[in-house]
Amino acid sequence: MEPIIRKNNFSIIIFLFIFITSCDSKSVFNQYKTIKNASWEANQKVNFKFTIHDTISKRNIFINLRNNKNYQFSNLYLITALNFPNGTKIVDTLQYKMTNARGEFLGSGFSDIKENKLFYKESKVFPTSGAYTFNVYHAMRKNGQVDGIQYLNGVTDIGLSIEKKD
Repeated sequence: MEPIIRKNNFSIIIFLFIFITSCDSKSVFNQYKTIKNASWEANQKVNFKFTIHDTISKRNIFINLRNNKNYQFSNLYLITALNFPNGTKIVDTLQYKMTNARGEFLGSGFSDIKENKLFYKESKVFPTSGAYTFNVYHAMRKNGQVDGIQYLNGVTDIGLSIEKKD
């Protein structure tokens, strides 16, 4: 009996190894930065650096955001800048829904933390190989006010992920 058990254990280990290594085969880049005290300060840029070698393939780019129950808004405004190796810079102002019509947070997760995978660029082809930088900061303000919110509470982590397009 003992050799059969060892053979089955070896097969299970091989299967798990293949499963784990194949799960994230679409991922080109994935990184998170923690926001101190879950309170994102106005004009605090969160920076990511990544290198692109393939200038032909299409990729989807996501801004990943984790928030807790202290997030007070139904939406999110972000300012982003994608800096190319050749000096080109693309700046965008983005808006995302954070709650449904009933005020319940969107995103995944069963605890107080919700994870949101927000589309930034779809089917993006990086035209230049080399080192890129991406930075993002919030541009939230209350209705009718000119000044922005100094501390955006409830944001625990900001991430960037780049995935191969199917």
